[in-house]
Amino acid sequence: MNPLAVPARELEPQSVISSEMAALDAGYRGAGVTETQPRLDYPPYRSSLARHPGRAAYDVDPETIERCAPCFGARDVEPLDADLTVGHPGAPIGERTVVTGRVLDGDGRPVRRQLVEIWQANAAGRYAHGRDQHPAPLDPNFTGAGRCLTDDDGWYRFQTIKPGPYPWRNHRNAWRPAHLHFSVFGTAFTQRLVTQLYFPGDPLFALDPIYQSIVDPRARDRLVAAYDHDVTSHEWATGYRWDIVLTGPGQTPLDAEAQDGDGA
Repeated sequence: MNPLAVPARELEPQSVISSEMAALDAGYRGAGVTETQPRLDYPPYRSSLARHPGRAAYDVDPETIERCAPCFGARDVEPLDADLTVGHPGAPIGERTVVTGRVLDGDGRPVRRQLVEIWQANAAGRYAHGRDQHPAPLDPNFTGAGRCLTDDDGWYRFQTIKPGPYPWRNHRNAWRPAHLHFSVFGTAFTQRLVTQLYFPGDPLFALDPIYQSIVDPRARDRLVAAYDHDVTSHEWATGYRWDIVLTGPGQTPLDAEAQDGDGA
């Protein structure tokens, strides 16, 4: 969550980070190639240089990985697992939001009965996790994790609280745009896709090196949900639509944080 544990007075200003991002953007536009995934080495994202894998991948026994792989819970997925606003003594603080969409393959076909998991910060921008020491309030009625299975047409649906932005120690006055983390497992843990959903119109997009590490603007746009008034419910919750594409040229970009080993 805060990848650089150095005093704030030693951090570089946003202007340095923004200048570096602008130079990389100009270089990408002039290169005449298309990159649809985050760059592993993206210097404005300072810790990316040291934290991504430095050696080529090699084959391992998938069953060995799956026996120690993380997951939410040891029971079957229940319908209420997709509602992050219930299960506590009171209601969580913040803007109730419904996020829904389809999980699709590269040919636009629905991916059925897939486990979709989300985790997020609360409305104040704080995770219910011991590593997060951001001085924002915890919400006793919000733990920020949920899951569901896609239906026969590939649809998932979550009700949650819109997360707040939060600071991180990449540079001085660095703030992450509001986002939800998504995980889609496929048929085995080794096929897991971890990505992020962002909300439209966030003023922090242009300042955030994690978001900007996807240097192609069209690929970046695939991480931004669309407000959907038909999903919005009267006097209850705003609604957003966001499809996840697993393969092909329109594939949803990976989570740059997860590639670097953070995922928060």
